[in-house]
Amino acid sequence: MKSKLLFSIFVYFFILVFIGLGSWQLVRLNWKLDLISKIEQSLKKDPININQADRKNFVRITASGKIDYDKQIYLYNLNDEGKPGFEVINPIIVENENYLINRGWIPFEMKDNNELYSFEQSNFMGTLRLQPRANIFKPENDINNNYWFTLNREDIFKYTGKEFSEYLIYLGGNYEIPKPKKITANISNNHKKYALTWFSLAISIFLIYLYFRKKNY
Repeated sequence: MKSKLLFSIFVYFFILVFIGLGSWQLVRLNWKLDLISKIEQSLKKDPININQADRKNFVRITASGKIDYDKQIYLYNLNDEGKPGFEVINPIIVENENYLINRGWIPFEMKDNNELYSFEQSNFMGTLRLQPRANIFKPENDINNNYWFTLNREDIFKYTGKEFSEYLIYLGGNYEIPKPKKITANISNNHKKYALTWFSLAISIFLIYLYFRKKNY
């Protein structure tokens, strides 16, 4: 009798855990949907001068600055079609503040091409985004050969000797070389699927438990 009671407690414990995990995913789902809505609203707004803009994620801005071509960074990434290449990133001084500007994607063979050293630096448009954290699963940056896998802030300081804003500027506009990254609110949102998975596990365990109890109690 004692063993049956302990078994029941064990089963109900895991059922409650799975229900809790499913409920947490619903909370995360609502948070993510609200975030996506705010991003969509922000991206629909007209760009404003960076001096007047709130420094927030996905804010569209206009700015003028002085770009540094000597410390141009080539960051490995895929384009929108999944083709590997580089994103071209430059230090730029905007209103006496150091930023990194992501000018867009190029194929490998265009690395150090002369066309990459020309850019209209006055009144350009862009979108602010928080600099992502370095991914520990990616290879280390090859600073000597200017072949980057992550924008590791320590490596950037070693390479440029400067500290930069926590926000990157993603260049907007109809440029072809480099091809600017299209900024959208299309971000990962699998919380509904995760919630259904946890609730399904809880229901499955409960039904199996009822079947087992009917057969053995």
